[in-house]
Amino acid sequence: MTIGALIPIRLKSERLPGKALMQICGRPVVYHLLDRVCASRYIDDPKKVVVCTTGDASDDPLVEAVTSYGASVFRGSTDDIIRRFHDAIAHFGFDAVIQADGDDPLTDTFYMDRTMETLLADRSLGIVTCEKLPLGVASKSFTRAAMEAVFKHYNSGQNDTGFIYFFTKTGLCKMATVSPASPAHIHDEIRLTLDYEEDLVLFRRIFETLYREGEIFTLDDVVTLARRQPDLLAINGNLNEEYWQRTRDKAKLEYRDAGGQVRSIPV
Repeated sequence: MTIGALIPIRLKSERLPGKALMQICGRPVVYHLLDRVCASRYIDDPKKVVVCTTGDASDDPLVEAVTSYGASVFRGSTDDIIRRFHDAIAHFGFDAVIQADGDDPLTDTFYMDRTMETLLADRSLGIVTCEKLPLGVASKSFTRAAMEAVFKHYNSGQNDTGFIYFFTKTGLCKMATVSPASPAHIHDEIRLTLDYEEDLVLFRRIFETLYREGEIFTLDDVVTLARRQPDLLAINGNLNEEYWQRTRDKAKLEYRDAGGQVRSIPV
């Protein structure tokens, strides 16, 4: 099987424009995420890591940064991530992909590998997700067949918020989940996704403490730091309700079931 990775990113973010190119420890945010995806044991070439962005000129600087890193770029629809992913998988000939979100520079490599390992162990599965991990750490792995099933049935061209629900909440794909491998990986309060200025402040604090060039620190390291310095949680901990409310407001998604009936996806 040809295995790759897909990361959706665009620079015209509503809340924190250009965040993927903002600097943490002297490097763009996207480079820290690319480090982690390229470290997966299922990725044997950085070219198989594809940043899926838009054709808008505003994303030209992102394309330049990603290609300078040595990863690949696919440019597609602005709001339709399902089509963007579908066309990228076809273009690169992937049979299965790890999918990490561009907002999550601390996506954990260990769980990328666990989701892909689980997916490959059972060929009836379409997608494997993570559960009970801190927000911003989890990834998913899914097959080309699952992508085709979603592409055939999805009915909402604007799906940049909540696109993964087509895979996980419609019954179109057989799904499995992986749980935390250790109680040390569970922390219900820490928020590790990049949407607001406060999130950027937290990421800079974490990286300034744990980052060493050429090394990738782990989820164990992050959770240990958060428990040792609980003041970190106060930096952005008040943003979660706003985050989830925005998701509920924007994720107005529909699909066609096997009988052709249009159904809404509950969020």
